[in-house]
Amino acid sequence: MRSRAEAFGLERNIVAVSGAVFLLALGENLWKRFLPKYLETLGAPVTAIGFFGTCQDLLDGVYQYPGGWIGDRYGRRRALVLFVALAVIGYGLYWWAPTWPVVFAGLVFVMAWSSMASPTLFAVVGDALPRQRRAVGFTVQSILRRIPIAVAPTLGGLAIAAYGVIGGIHLGLALTVGLAAITLVAIRRIDIPVARDEAPMNVVAVWRSLPAPLRWLLASDIFVRTCEGLVDVFLVLYCIDVVGIGAPAYGILIGVQAVTAIVSYLPVARLADRIGRKPFVIATFVAFAAFPVAVVLAHDFMTLLVAFVVGGLREVGEPARKAMIVDLVRPSLRARSIGLYYLVRSLTVAPAAFIGGVLWKVSPGLPFWLAGAIGLIGVAVFAATVEERYAS
Repeated sequence: MRSRAEAFGLERNIVAVSGAVFLLALGENLWKRFLPKYLETLGAPVTAIGFFGTCQDLLDGVYQYPGGWIGDRYGRRRALVLFVALAVIGYGLYWWAPTWPVVFAGLVFVMAWSSMASPTLFAVVGDALPRQRRAVGFTVQSILRRIPIAVAPTLGGLAIAAYGVIGGIHLGLALTVGLAAITLVAIRRIDIPVARDEAPMNVVAVWRSLPAPLRWLLASDIFVRTCEGLVDVFLVLYCIDVVGIGAPAYGILIGVQAVTAIVSYLPVARLADRIGRKPFVIATFVAFAAFPVAVVLAHDFMTLLVAFVVGGLREVGEPARKAMIVDLVRPSLRARSIGLYYLVRSLTVAPAAFIGGVLWKVSPGLPFWLAGAIGLIGVAVFAATVEERYAS
């Protein structure tokens, strides 16, 4: 049992953060994919829905470095407890929202878990596992994040079909608050000592510490995430309003996407740790570029099903990419370096959703075609600039 646990990176701290990731993913995915429809029901125009996606990306960036700083300064456990508590306040604001602007206020708190916590969750894998097992460690975390996605959106869609958009999302939010309380118990098991800097490090010094291969990975990642940001918030609207499927069917598509990712994770992670990570990161970036094109070409549920299988393949190299980031940063600056990486990426990508909303008003398919073209640029940048020796 011990050898199997070691093979899958199941060290005590990894189990604790993976449990936290699983529980909150289970709750959030009951309603998260339907938030654009929730905003629409509360009276938000399509430009406001696009701006909501931009605010998500903006907060995702702004929160990353402070979240990493808190994780390095106060320790992994105390930081994660704070982030979960802030997210619970946001869930409450989402539930209470009488009008759509209140949902924007809730987003400020909800993103504390999905964004502020991210560098600390990354850092725990780097702290707890040696280099040759980090891709597997990220894989376990990713699987436990994706298992709820395979189930919860379908349940959320059924709840919306039964109780309406507002009633169904309110039910999911109430369940999420309960799961957050259990998450706090899991986080208490984390026990990683705080590593202090030999000298104070500001954000400029942290940026200078990032090696050139990591900066090129960041550049390619920006193109690929811009591709995603142009269309992500509009997927539910395109599938329901343009193609004409129902909310439960959309939940099934999200589940298929998650199962596709889960099936690909473990064999790829083991191979990435053995033969190198670059081919799998390239495969991930190609899938990011292909997904929006596959969606806009779909005309019914079955063709959307094929598109969402392609969407699931976007995750095939994600554990390898995350392991590359952790490998390349300085250990004493781990959470801050990861936070800075995602700060730059998210701030650059932030306008994409708003631009997608403007393009949607011209034609719903236009942001999807543009997304595919931008994604291919990201593939080319990574393939041409990051050498295999830095990705192994």
